[in-house]
Amino acid sequence: MLRSPVFAAVALALIVAEALWRRRAGARDDARGEAAASFGVYVGKIVAGGATVALIAPIYAAVWAIAPLQLPTDDWRVWVVGFVVVEFVYYWQHRFSHTVRWLWATHNVHHSSGVFAFPAAIRLGWTNAVSGGWLFFTLPIFAGFHPLVVTILVVVSLRYQFFLHTELIGKLGVLEEIFNTPSHHRVHHASNPDCLDKNFGGVLIVFDRLFGTFRRESDGDALRYGLTEPIASKNPFIICLREWARLARDVAASRTLAQALHAAFGPPGAVHDAPGVRTKSGGP
Repeated sequence: MLRSPVFAAVALALIVAEALWRRRAGARDDARGEAAASFGVYVGKIVAGGATVALIAPIYAAVWAIAPLQLPTDDWRVWVVGFVVVEFVYYWQHRFSHTVRWLWATHNVHHSSGVFAFPAAIRLGWTNAVSGGWLFFTLPIFAGFHPLVVTILVVVSLRYQFFLHTELIGKLGVLEEIFNTPSHHRVHHASNPDCLDKNFGGVLIVFDRLFGTFRRESDGDALRYGLTEPIASKNPFIICLREWARLARDVAASRTLAQALHAAFGPPGAVHDAPGVRTKSGGP
C-alpha cells in the first residue's frame, strides 16, 4: 500500500503527526507497540504480496481472455461505471471476509490492533493467495472490465481507506451519507457487540445502507478496538498465522466431513463460542 513514494511520504507524515497528537492528548494505550507490530506485519506483506501477484495475474488475464464483452480502457465512462461495480464487489468480498472463516483467517489480521490509528491500515494478512478474496474480482473482469481497470480501482480504494484509520478526524457532515469516513470505519473496527459486521464499504457507504449493514457512530459510543480475544503478542508471525492454526486444529478435530467443512467455511467463531454467538476472536 505504501510503495508509491508520494503516497508513502504522505502516509508516514500522517503517522508521525497522529502519534504526536495522541501523545499530547494523553492517550494511555500501547500505540507504539501496536505500530511496531503493524510495520512488522507490513514487511511480511510486501514479501507475500509478490507471490500473490504472481499467482493471480495470469488468472485475471485468462478470465479477461474469455470475457464475452471487453470494454475499452480509454473511455472515462468505463472507469466511472467500473468504480461503482468494483465498490459493489468489494463490499461483498469484505462482508464475506467477516462471515466466512476461511476468508476471516486472513482478514482478522487487519482487525487485530487494539489501537485504532493510521498504522493499523497497513496491518494486512499475508495469506490472501490462500484465502482467495482476490477471486471476487474475477467477476468484474469477466463482465468486461480490463484487469488493469479493476486493479487500479481496487488500489485506489485501499489507499483511500488508509485515511479512514484514525480518531483524529471527527464526523464530516453530509459526506457521511455517501462516503465511507473515519467515523464509519471506527464502528467497523470496533469489537462492541452492536458494531460487529457493520460498515463494509470501501470508498462508498451506500451499499451498507442498501443491504442493512450500516451503523452510525454515536456521540456516546465507547468503542473498543481489536479482537474480542486480543492477541497479546506483537510477533507478526503469530498475528498473521494464529487463526490459521486454530482453523487447522478445529478441522483436525472434526469427526465428519460436514464438521470439517463447517470448521473451515462456516461463520467465524462458531466452533469457539456458544451457538449463535459472534465474536472477533475467531470471528468478526
